Amino acid sequence: MPFDAPPTRPECSTLRRRADFLRAARARRHGTPGFLLQARCRAVGEPAETAIRVGFTCSKKIGNAVTRNRAKRRLRAVARAVLPDAGRPGWDYVLVGRPEATVARDFAPMQAELLAALARVHRDPAP
Repeated sequence: MPFDAPPTRPECSTLRRRADFLRAARARRHGTPGFLLQARCRAVGEPAETAIRVGFTCSKKIGNAVTRNRAKRRLRAVARAVLPDAGRPGWDYVLVGRPEATVARDFAPMQAELLAALARVHRDPAP
């Protein structure tokens, strides 16, 4: 009986450069009650073509530093749970926190919202 290796999950890395965030902001987007998802398919020749890259941002509208950091931790947890299975390699995703919603919203609905938002941005034709 041959051994079937489990399917490999795509590598995920974090966006760090401002230029990457700006490119994602000009691409596809889908708003949910808990956050805004911005997504773009990277062009051939850009770094880490096969990896999923994800970034997180929360403005001062969210609240003080403690609240912003809590919102980003929640967004990171949602992305860690959903993106390896539902994200596409070669794409950049940015999750933007929403005032009062990102920190207070239950975790399970946020996961469902991210799945729905990913399906929507992947379904839409290229801008």
